[in-house]
Amino acid sequence: MGPRASRREARRCYIDLVDVVLRKLGKGARAVAGRLVRAPRKGSVVVIEFPDGMHEYVTTPVKRVLRLAGREVFYIETINSRYRLEVRSRETAAAEGTG
Repeated sequence: MGPRASRREARRCYIDLVDVVLRKLGKGARAVAGRLVRAPRKGSVVVIEFPDGMHEYVTTPVKRVLRLAGREVFYIETINSRYRLEVRSRETAAAEGTG
């Protein structure tokens, strides 16, 4: 194994904890604040875990992700909704049970 493999292994030991606010765009929309569990990628759902750790907000599959240049703000279009995702803070923590 070369140096690239060892760096890859080291990255697996850490998880980015990202606190976000997800706002549905449109009438009567409310904001959802929590920890990002699954990042927005085309074809997958976005999952936000509420602070209580027992509940999650799950979107429909993502069609498109746009990022504002130089900012931690994303616009996400899903099959039936549009959202604004704002990153509030990032923190890296050691993963439990590695090894």
